Amino acid sequence: MAWTPVVKRSVSGDVFEQIAAEVLGGELAAGSTLPSERQLAEALGVSRPAVREALQRLAAAGLVSVRQGEATTVLDYRRSAGLEVLPRLLLRGDTIDPAVARSILEARLHNGPKIAELAAVRVRRVRSLGTDAASGSAPGSGRKDLSENRNAIAPIDSELVLLRESVDALVAEQDPLTQQRIALEFWDHVLDLADSIAFRLMYSMLRAAYEPALAALAPIMSAEVGNGGAYRDLAAAIAAGEPEKAAESARELLGPATIALIHALDGA
Repeated sequence: MAWTPVVKRSVSGDVFEQIAAEVLGGELAAGSTLPSERQLAEALGVSRPAVREALQRLAAAGLVSVRQGEATTVLDYRRSAGLEVLPRLLLRGDTIDPAVARSILEARLHNGPKIAELAAVRVRRVRSLGTDAASGSAPGSGRKDLSENRNAIAPIDSELVLLRESVDALVAEQDPLTQQRIALEFWDHVLDLADSIAFRLMYSMLRAAYEPALAALAPIMSAEVGNGGAYRDLAAAIAAGEPEKAAESARELLGPATIALIHALDGA
């Protein structure tokens, strides 16, 4: 017998999804007010606690403003929401929103070189500490300092190994969809090397928005993710601790596919 997994549904989650979709889709305009908890509960056929929980989630997402004793007001999500709404904005059902896709591509092209630059800067800085300590040129470079610097270098070396392994996997793979997934892992390792929590959180949201569209983007992205030489050049620049070269390599890698995608969106 083939068993079918049971999907647990959250009533408050369903309420959240319905209202969020209407806010992000423009059916509920900024400045408009929602019905009361009681009215929403009756209209949706759910309990008031479920509605209350959904409204709290909507407020936390920056989609509505909830004030005790006042009507719940719809906010302008462009000014109040965070990157977590990007996946919802990109895909409306099975349709990609061209304007949102374009903005994600522009952010990708802008952020990628900077992340690569930061990764190379960190590699150079950590390795220079180890060199200074080993030569005795660093202040107080005793045995303890040398040990601490080696401990700082070890994670960098491990991350660089993972970066090179992802390039090897990318070169060995022929399927464009799988190549895209490996490319995402490559950038994941670059972010680990860059050690920037701000870029990490931005990347997580951009990736969440991008991944559902991988199959649709595969034909245009194949030239980029199939360019193993460009990935090797970028990985080498980061490993060598050359920030400017790393940034330029990232631009050369990301630029062509980004431009092609934007042209395709403009013609859609």
